[in-house]
Amino acid sequence: MKLSEFDFDLPDTLIATRPAHPRGAGRLLLADAHGDHDRQVADLPDILRPGDRLILNNTKVIPARLFGQRMRISDQGETHANVEVTLLAPTQTGDWRALAKPGKRLKVGETVTFSPTLKAEVMGKPDGEVVLRFNLTGAKFDTALEAAGMMPLPPYIAALRPVDRQDHQDYQTVFAEQRGAVAAPTASLHFDAGLLGRLAERGVETTKVTLHVGAGTFLPVKVDDVSDHKMHAEWGEVTKDAADQINLTRAAGGRIIAVGTTALRLIESATGSDGVIRPFQGDTSIFITPGYQFRITDGLMTNFHLPKSTLLMLVSALMGQARIRKIYQHAIHHGYRFFSYGDSSLLLPGEQTNGDQSL
Repeated sequence: MKLSEFDFDLPDTLIATRPAHPRGAGRLLLADAHGDHDRQVADLPDILRPGDRLILNNTKVIPARLFGQRMRISDQGETHANVEVTLLAPTQTGDWRALAKPGKRLKVGETVTFSPTLKAEVMGKPDGEVVLRFNLTGAKFDTALEAAGMMPLPPYIAALRPVDRQDHQDYQTVFAEQRGAVAAPTASLHFDAGLLGRLAERGVETTKVTLHVGAGTFLPVKVDDVSDHKMHAEWGEVTKDAADQINLTRAAGGRIIAVGTTALRLIESATGSDGVIRPFQGDTSIFITPGYQFRITDGLMTNFHLPKSTLLMLVSALMGQARIRKIYQHAIHHGYRFFSYGDSSLLLPGEQTNGDQSL
């Protein structure tokens, strides 16, 4: 497969820079075996069936974008320079892998000060990254990072407007629990307590899993042949209770619907060729492209993705390339808002729903 097969033209006016308010007010493009239906996220309890199970990613985004200064003393005196850092993941020794601008000018041993209480020493510079050792650990580090850091919005939003404190709320799901992500599972941003309550009343079950979304989710594919792309690894966990819930739903005839590509990639990683999901803890670099045989996933709720992205390849694998092209053409023609803060879709391959019925 060629990368060009996953390209499309998107008007800049359809890139959402703020989410719909309140949560649940966004539009939902329901795509099933009988066509495309224009709905609202708030309609989910009317669309889904009792006995269905939604898989939610409960990762919590950290304010991983930091702005600081490094100080250098030379024969010419003391000089200061601005440094922008995006944290990627902690190392086994408690340091942090990070991206830095301008990273090339940073030297091992230098200190970057981010706030009166938070600073870090450059411990190494492997493979275009930097390794930072902060002066604080544990709860003290979390508190200082919360005060000094900004949410690491995707580049296509950050390029259109400054990140602000409203993003600390907007770019976090209402069920976020496990700290560690540097990008949000954005399909889950549409849910609030009221919608979750109405889904429960409908008999739709939910199960939480954890996949710490990494900055690699925004990396462009740079190879012409998609099979040559190396997928980034992310840490995830499916507990025994979560696996048991999912298996019981499948045994009872309910559908497993992942909320977001992160949840989907994790449950597919944890499921064997026998269709049974098992407890899982560790890194996954699963790369889902057309031709992949889904093991546990019956449907997917997901926002609209970037051209030539691995996520567009994933939804093409689920729905078929020709079908996903029609879905995206429909979304563009009808003015759906794209990307992380945009509208959503519910993809149900092979399913007939009540999508085009009036409520």
